[in-house]
Amino acid sequence: MSLEDVCILIPTLNEEDTIAEVVGEFKKMGFENVLVIDGHSVDETCARAKKAGAKVVLQKGTGKGRALKEAFEVIESDYILMIDGDGTYLPSEAALLLEPVMAGRADHVIGNRFGNLQEGALTRLNMAGNKLINFFFRIVYDVPLNDILTGYRAFTKEGVRRFDLTMSGFEIETEITIESVKKGLRIAEVPITYKQRPTGTKTKLNPLKDGARISATIYRMAKTHNPLFYFGLIGSLFVAAGFVVGLFVIRDWLCHIDHIPLTILTAILIIVGFQLFVMGILGDVMASMHRETMREIYRKYK
Repeated sequence: MSLEDVCILIPTLNEEDTIAEVVGEFKKMGFENVLVIDGHSVDETCARAKKAGAKVVLQKGTGKGRALKEAFEVIESDYILMIDGDGTYLPSEAALLLEPVMAGRADHVIGNRFGNLQEGALTRLNMAGNKLINFFFRIVYDVPLNDILTGYRAFTKEGVRRFDLTMSGFEIETEITIESVKKGLRIAEVPITYKQRPTGTKTKLNPLKDGARISATIYRMAKTHNPLFYFGLIGSLFVAAGFVVGLFVIRDWLCHIDHIPLTILTAILIIVGFQLFVMGILGDVMASMHRETMREIYRKYK
Protein backbone atom coordinates (compact mmCIF):
# COMPACT_ATOMS: atom_id res chain seq x y z
CA MET A 1 0.00 0.00 0.00
CA SER A 2 1.45 3.37 -1.08
CA LEU A 3 0.32 5.88 1.53
CA GLU A 4 1.39 8.78 -0.69
CA ASP A 5 -1.57 8.05 -2.97
CA VAL A 6 -4.11 8.41 -0.14
CA CYS A 7 -5.80 11.54 1.17
CA ILE A 8 -7.32 11.28 4.63
CA LEU A 9 -10.47 13.44 4.59
CA ILE A 10 -11.89 14.52 7.95
CA PRO A 11 -14.99 16.77 8.03
CA THR A 12 -15.24 18.53 11.38
CA LEU A 13 -17.41 20.88 13.41
CA ASN A 14 -16.44 21.62 17.01
CA GLU A 15 -14.34 18.49 17.55
CA GLU A 16 -11.55 20.03 19.67
CA ASP A 17 -11.56 17.16 22.17
CA THR A 18 -10.81 14.45 19.61
CA ILE A 19 -9.41 15.89 16.37
CA ALA A 20 -5.76 16.04 17.46
CA GLU A 21 -5.77 12.38 18.45
CA VAL A 22 -7.42 11.31 15.18
CA VAL A 23 -4.99 13.29 13.03
CA GLY A 24 -2.05 12.21 15.15
CA GLU A 25 -2.84 8.52 14.73
CA PHE A 26 -2.90 8.83 10.95
CA LYS A 27 0.40 10.72 11.04
CA LYS A 28 1.97 7.99 13.11
CA MET A 29 0.82 5.42 10.56
CA GLY A 30 2.62 7.30 7.80
CA PHE A 31 -0.22 9.19 6.14
CA GLU A 32 1.13 12.62 5.25
CA ASN A 33 -1.85 13.96 3.30
CA VAL A 34 -4.46 14.63 5.99
CA LEU A 35 -7.13 17.16 5.04
CA VAL A 36 -9.48 18.57 7.66
CA ILE A 37 -12.38 20.47 6.15
CA ASP A 38 -14.02 22.45 8.89
CA GLY A 39 -17.56 23.77 9.07
CA HIS A 40 -16.59 26.99 10.89
CA SER A 41 -15.97 25.56 14.35
CA VAL A 42 -16.20 27.98 17.25
CA ASP A 43 -13.76 26.04 19.42
CA GLU A 44 -10.09 25.03 19.00
CA THR A 45 -10.72 22.35 16.36
CA CYS A 46 -8.81 24.07 13.56
CA ALA A 47 -5.85 25.08 15.72
CA ARG A 48 -5.45 21.61 17.20
CA ALA A 49 -5.79 19.94 13.79
CA LYS A 50 -3.05 22.16 12.35
CA LYS A 51 -0.81 21.53 15.33
CA ALA A 52 -1.27 17.78 14.85
CA GLY A 53 -0.07 18.10 11.26
CA ALA A 54 -3.24 18.33 9.18
CA LYS A 55 -4.01 20.74 6.37
CA VAL A 56 -7.11 22.69 7.43
CA VAL A 57 -9.59 24.20 4.98
CA LEU A 58 -12.67 26.18 6.00
CA GLN A 59 -15.66 25.22 3.92
CA LYS A 60 -17.53 27.99 2.10
CA GLY A 61 -21.03 26.84 2.95
CA THR A 62 -22.47 25.04 5.95
CA GLY A 63 -23.38 21.42 6.53
CA LYS A 64 -21.49 18.16 6.20
CA GLY A 65 -22.79 17.58 2.69
CA ARG A 66 -21.39 20.83 1.37
CA ALA A 67 -18.11 20.20 3.16
CA LEU A 68 -17.62 16.87 1.42
CA LYS A 69 -18.60 18.26 -1.99
CA GLU A 70 -16.04 21.05 -1.63
CA ALA A 71 -13.38 18.61 -0.48
CA PHE A 72 -14.00 16.15 -3.33
CA GLU A 73 -13.49 18.99 -5.82
CA VAL A 74 -9.99 19.85 -4.56
CA ILE A 75 -8.56 16.44 -3.67
CA GLU A 76 -6.22 15.09 -6.34
CA SER A 77 -5.07 11.87 -4.64
CA ASP A 78 -5.93 8.56 -6.30
CA TYR A 79 -7.62 7.29 -3.14
CA ILE A 80 -9.68 9.01 -0.44
CA LEU A 81 -10.31 7.74 3.07
CA MET A 82 -13.13 9.61 4.79
CA ILE A 83 -13.50 9.47 8.55
CA ASP A 84 -15.37 11.54 11.14
CA GLY A 85 -13.27 13.53 13.58
CA ASP A 86 -15.28 12.65 16.68
CA GLY A 87 -13.10 9.73 17.77
CA THR A 88 -15.76 7.05 17.29
CA TYR A 89 -13.82 5.30 14.49
CA LEU A 90 -10.39 3.68 14.66
CA PRO A 91 -7.71 5.11 12.32
CA SER A 92 -5.87 1.82 12.85
CA GLU A 93 -8.53 0.10 10.74
CA ALA A 94 -7.75 2.25 7.70
CA ALA A 95 -6.19 -0.68 5.86
CA LEU A 96 -9.47 -2.61 6.04
CA LEU A 97 -11.16 0.04 3.93
CA LEU A 98 -8.26 1.00 1.67
CA GLU A 99 -7.18 -2.49 0.66
CA PRO A 100 -10.22 -3.25 -1.59
CA VAL A 101 -9.97 0.06 -3.50
CA MET A 102 -6.18 -0.05 -3.84
CA ALA A 103 -6.33 -3.67 -5.00
CA GLY A 104 -8.84 -2.67 -7.70
CA ARG A 105 -11.71 -4.76 -6.33
CA ALA A 106 -13.94 -1.82 -5.36
CA ASP A 107 -14.59 1.83 -6.14
CA HIS A 108 -16.32 2.57 -2.84
CA VAL A 109 -15.81 0.76 0.46
CA ILE A 110 -18.26 1.18 3.33
CA GLY A 111 -17.26 0.59 6.94
CA ASN A 112 -20.02 -1.43 8.59
CA ARG A 113 -20.27 -0.21 12.20
CA PHE A 114 -22.44 -3.17 13.16
CA GLY A 115 -19.50 -5.47 12.53
CA ASN A 116 -18.06 -4.52 15.93
CA LEU A 117 -20.47 -2.13 17.62
CA GLN A 118 -19.27 -1.40 21.13
CA GLU A 119 -21.69 -1.11 24.00
CA GLY A 120 -23.22 2.34 24.33
CA ALA A 121 -22.02 3.52 20.91
CA LEU A 122 -25.61 3.92 19.70
CA THR A 123 -28.71 4.68 21.73
CA ARG A 124 -31.73 2.42 21.34
CA LEU A 125 -33.46 5.11 19.29
CA ASN A 126 -30.45 5.53 16.99
CA MET A 127 -30.07 1.77 16.68
CA ALA A 128 -33.73 1.33 15.71
CA GLY A 129 -33.55 4.24 13.27
CA ASN A 130 -30.41 2.89 11.62
CA LYS A 131 -31.90 -0.57 11.21
CA LEU A 132 -35.13 0.82 9.76
CA ILE A 133 -33.34 3.13 7.30
CA ASN A 134 -31.01 0.36 6.13
CA PHE A 135 -33.97 -1.99 5.66
CA PHE A 136 -35.81 0.70 3.67
CA PHE A 137 -32.71 1.21 1.50
CA ARG A 138 -32.41 -2.53 0.76
CA ILE A 139 -36.07 -2.71 -0.24
CA VAL A 140 -35.87 0.29 -2.58
CA TYR A 141 -32.46 -0.29 -4.18
CA ASP A 142 -32.11 -4.07 -3.85
CA VAL A 143 -28.50 -3.80 -2.66
CA PRO A 144 -27.50 -5.88 0.42
CA LEU A 145 -25.77 -3.15 2.45
CA ASN A 146 -26.03 -3.04 6.24
CA ASP A 147 -24.80 0.45 7.16
CA ILE A 148 -25.41 3.22 4.63
CA LEU A 149 -25.07 5.92 7.30
CA THR A 150 -21.50 5.18 8.34
CA GLY A 151 -18.94 7.98 8.28
CA TYR A 152 -15.94 5.74 7.60
CA ARG A 153 -15.48 5.11 3.86
CA ALA A 154 -12.88 4.76 1.15
CA PHE A 155 -13.14 5.84 -2.49
CA THR A 156 -11.18 5.91 -5.68
CA LYS A 157 -10.79 9.36 -7.22
CA GLU A 158 -12.42 8.10 -10.42
CA GLY A 159 -15.44 6.90 -8.44
CA VAL A 160 -15.83 10.25 -6.67
CA ARG A 161 -15.78 12.08 -10.01
CA ARG A 162 -18.95 10.25 -11.02
CA PHE A 163 -20.92 11.57 -8.06
CA ASP A 164 -23.54 14.24 -8.62
CA LEU A 165 -24.13 15.36 -5.04
CA THR A 166 -26.80 17.85 -3.99
CA MET A 167 -27.45 17.23 -0.28
CA SER A 168 -25.99 19.70 2.22
CA GLY A 169 -26.61 17.99 5.56
CA PHE A 170 -26.31 14.57 7.15
CA GLU A 171 -28.17 13.04 4.20
CA ILE A 172 -24.87 13.14 2.32
CA GLU A 173 -23.78 9.61 3.34
CA THR A 174 -27.07 8.25 2.03
CA GLU A 175 -26.75 10.23 -1.19
CA ILE A 176 -23.18 9.03 -1.72
CA THR A 177 -24.31 5.42 -1.32
CA ILE A 178 -27.26 5.87 -3.68
CA GLU A 179 -25.09 7.67 -6.25
CA SER A 180 -22.64 4.76 -6.11
CA VAL A 181 -25.48 2.34 -6.84
CA LYS A 182 -26.95 4.49 -9.61
CA LYS A 183 -23.57 5.05 -11.30
CA GLY A 184 -22.72 1.35 -11.20
CA LEU A 185 -19.71 1.66 -8.89
CA ARG A 186 -18.33 -1.48 -7.32
CA ILE A 187 -19.29 -1.31 -3.64
CA ALA A 188 -17.73 -3.37 -0.87
CA GLU A 189 -18.65 -3.43 2.81
CA VAL A 190 -16.19 -4.34 5.57
CA PRO A 191 -16.80 -4.71 9.31
CA ILE A 192 -15.26 -2.00 11.48
CA THR A 193 -15.27 -0.95 15.12
CA TYR A 194 -17.59 1.81 16.29
CA LYS A 195 -16.88 3.29 19.72
CA GLN A 196 -18.93 5.31 22.15
CA ARG A 197 -18.41 9.07 21.85
CA PRO A 198 -15.87 10.45 24.32
CA THR A 199 -17.37 11.71 27.57
CA GLY A 200 -18.51 15.31 27.36
CA THR A 201 -18.97 15.40 23.59
CA LYS A 202 -22.39 15.58 21.94
CA THR A 203 -23.62 14.28 18.62
CA LYS A 204 -24.87 16.83 16.08
CA LEU A 205 -27.35 14.37 14.64
CA ASN A 206 -31.02 14.78 15.53
CA PRO A 207 -32.39 11.20 15.38
CA LEU A 208 -35.96 12.14 14.44
CA LYS A 209 -35.41 15.20 12.24
CA ASP A 210 -32.37 13.90 10.39
CA GLY A 211 -33.81 10.39 10.22
CA ALA A 212 -36.87 11.78 8.44
CA ARG A 213 -34.66 13.71 6.01
CA ILE A 214 -32.56 10.64 5.26
CA SER A 215 -35.65 8.50 4.64
CA ALA A 216 -37.06 11.21 2.37
CA THR A 217 -33.78 11.25 0.44
CA ILE A 218 -33.92 7.48 -0.08
CA TYR A 219 -37.48 7.73 -1.38
CA ARG A 220 -36.95 10.87 -3.49
CA MET A 221 -33.86 9.49 -5.25
CA ALA A 222 -35.75 6.28 -6.05
CA LYS A 223 -37.63 8.29 -8.70
CA THR A 224 -34.82 7.75 -11.21
CA HIS A 225 -33.48 4.40 -9.96
CA ASN A 226 -36.63 2.49 -9.04
CA PRO A 227 -39.60 4.35 -10.57
CA LEU A 228 -41.90 1.40 -10.03
CA PHE A 229 -41.45 1.68 -6.28
CA TYR A 230 -41.61 5.49 -6.29
CA PHE A 231 -44.83 5.80 -8.31
CA GLY A 232 -46.21 2.49 -7.10
CA LEU A 233 -46.19 3.65 -3.49
CA ILE A 234 -48.10 6.83 -4.35
CA GLY A 235 -50.45 4.84 -6.56
CA SER A 236 -51.12 2.39 -3.74
CA LEU A 237 -52.15 5.25 -1.46
CA PHE A 238 -54.58 6.58 -4.06
CA VAL A 239 -56.09 3.12 -4.67
CA ALA A 240 -56.35 2.46 -0.94
CA ALA A 241 -58.09 5.81 -0.41
CA GLY A 242 -60.48 5.06 -3.26
CA PHE A 243 -61.20 1.63 -1.81
CA VAL A 244 -62.03 3.08 1.62
CA VAL A 245 -64.31 5.76 0.17
CA GLY A 246 -65.86 3.14 -2.11
CA LEU A 247 -66.75 0.91 0.82
CA PHE A 248 -68.64 3.80 2.41
CA VAL A 249 -70.46 4.51 -0.86
CA ILE A 250 -71.43 0.83 -1.35
CA ARG A 251 -72.63 0.48 2.22
CA ASP A 252 -75.00 3.45 1.90
CA TRP A 253 -76.05 2.40 -1.61
CA LEU A 254 -77.23 -0.92 -0.21
CA CYS A 255 -79.38 1.14 2.15
CA HIS A 256 -80.74 3.08 -0.87
CA ILE A 257 -78.68 6.19 -0.13
CA ASP A 258 -76.83 7.67 -3.10
CA HIS A 259 -73.56 9.61 -2.84
CA ILE A 260 -72.88 10.84 -6.36
CA PRO A 261 -69.91 13.16 -5.49
CA LEU A 262 -68.25 10.43 -3.40
CA THR A 263 -68.84 7.89 -6.17
CA ILE A 264 -67.04 10.19 -8.61
CA LEU A 265 -64.24 10.72 -6.08
CA THR A 266 -63.87 6.95 -5.67
CA ALA A 267 -63.52 6.47 -9.42
CA ILE A 268 -61.00 9.32 -9.71
CA LEU A 269 -58.83 8.01 -6.87
CA ILE A 270 -58.72 4.47 -8.27
CA ILE A 271 -58.08 5.61 -11.85
CA VAL A 272 -55.27 7.96 -10.78
CA GLY A 273 -53.78 5.18 -8.67
CA PHE A 274 -53.66 2.77 -11.62
CA GLN A 275 -52.25 5.50 -13.87
CA LEU A 276 -49.42 6.01 -11.40
CA PHE A 277 -48.72 2.27 -11.49
CA VAL A 278 -48.49 2.45 -15.29
CA MET A 279 -46.14 5.45 -15.03
CA GLY A 280 -43.99 3.42 -12.65
CA ILE A 281 -43.81 0.49 -15.06
CA LEU A 282 -42.86 2.73 -18.00
CA GLY A 283 -40.34 4.60 -15.86
CA ASP A 284 -38.80 1.32 -14.74
CA VAL A 285 -38.28 0.26 -18.35
CA MET A 286 -36.63 3.61 -19.18
CA ALA A 287 -34.44 3.47 -16.05
CA SER A 288 -33.26 -0.04 -16.96
CA MET A 289 -32.36 1.11 -20.48
CA HIS A 290 -30.51 4.12 -19.09
CA ARG A 291 -28.49 1.99 -16.67
CA GLU A 292 -27.52 -0.38 -19.45
CA THR A 293 -26.47 2.53 -21.68
CA MET A 294 -24.36 4.08 -18.91
CA ARG A 295 -22.69 0.74 -18.17
CA GLU A 296 -21.69 0.46 -21.83
CA ILE A 297 -20.33 4.03 -21.83
CA TYR A 298 -18.28 3.48 -18.66
CA ARG A 299 -17.02 0.14 -20.00
CA LYS A 300 -15.96 1.72 -23.30
CA TYR A 301 -14.14 4.72 -21.86
CA LYS A 302 -12.74 3.12 -18.71
